[in-house]
Amino acid sequence: MDVKREKHEVRMRVYRALEASGVALPPKPIAGRIPNFKGAAAAARRLAGQGELIKARVVFCNPDSPQRPLRELLLRRGKTLVMATPRLARGFILLTPGMAAGRYRLASTIRGAFKVGRLIQLDELPQVDVKVTGSVAVTERGDRLGKGHGYSELEYAILREVGAVSEETPVATTVHDLQVVEHIPAEPHDITVDLIATPIRLIEARGEVRRPKGVMWELLDERYLDEIPVLMELRKRAAHPEAARKLPSSTRHSRSG
Repeated sequence: MDVKREKHEVRMRVYRALEASGVALPPKPIAGRIPNFKGAAAAARRLAGQGELIKARVVFCNPDSPQRPLRELLLRRGKTLVMATPRLARGFILLTPGMAAGRYRLASTIRGAFKVGRLIQLDELPQVDVKVTGSVAVTERGDRLGKGHGYSELEYAILREVGAVSEETPVATTVHDLQVVEHIPAEPHDITVDLIATPIRLIEARGEVRRPKGVMWELLDERYLDEIPVLMELRKRAAHPEAARKLPSSTRHSRSG
């Protein structure tokens, strides 16, 4: 079966399962989104209690609804957040606990993040200790499936390009248990997750780690260059590498277990 078709079928099975079980929450319809779910706050607390998140000073987090409770909790615990703007159209937002003080709930929403935080340039991206991504489906091995537009992979690739993350930077997600599936097919640009928090358990992924070393320009749909200004900026940097920040050295690795 074609990989993209197989991925679509996995997504649709997950969407149907969430709706049929009554755990899907607004915004709706959930199809085509990172689905919100009952228990998202419990999954957030479970993830935030893990050592990687406790030690982290800076966490990169996606802007989707099911991760809103996690963004609020991290801000309340004194973490600095970097948020991707929706579809990366305006790049990235920086949120510090000082900016959000007394307005943590507001700051954790997309609209509130624009009001409370500030948009930053690529060169202002801080070193990220943990990257949090939204997911439609995951496997216990750490394979991940998003909503199909590739924005999470682009976020990671951009962060790698500017040296804000390395291959060793943990990647985490929160999902409902119904979103944990047996198999997800992989493509070259896909990233895996290390930590999966659900409302009732924490999964430490045990499969091979896959981390693109940067933007795979040869696979990139050219329309993204028009829609995502930071990609155009990176393309210009690629043409003048002496102006780019040096990437951190890293080696490919596998999980034990």
